[in-house]
Amino acid sequence: MPQSIAYNYSHIIFSTKERYPFIDDSIQEELFKYIGGICKNMDFNPVKFGGYKDHIHILCVLSRKVALMDFIEEIKSHSSKWMKTKGEKYQNFYWQRGYGSFSVNPAEIDVVIRYIENQSDHHRNKTFQEEYLAFLKKYNVEYNEVYLWE
Repeated sequence: MPQSIAYNYSHIIFSTKERYPFIDDSIQEELFKYIGGICKNMDFNPVKFGGYKDHIHILCVLSRKVALMDFIEEIKSHSSKWMKTKGEKYQNFYWQRGYGSFSVNPAEIDVVIRYIENQSDHHRNKTFQEEYLAFLKKYNVEYNEVYLWE
């Protein structure tokens, strides 16, 4: 086969360090646009961004040229430096070390988009930790909770 084709959707989730609520309404949209630029520069096709004060959700089509681990590292390092330039209240901004990446069936993209769009409503009753544990359970991921929140 002379042509390589890959079209894989991923729902990526990661939190701020110690889940501190840095991502307020005044910075959220600008942060998502900034991260969207990183996605495009790295050949990842961003579909939807969302999140809440202490975490972010990215729905994107994965690049076939760049490893996911390198992509996440690039997003975290550059956006963290960028956030620190946005004022004194963001001077201590950091992302948590880990992340989750969950494959998405193309037939369920609309469901995931709606889920990401409704993060504010969703987190009225559920913490980030509860949400993340639900993802791990849904995808049957084995984990040690001791290492999830460091």
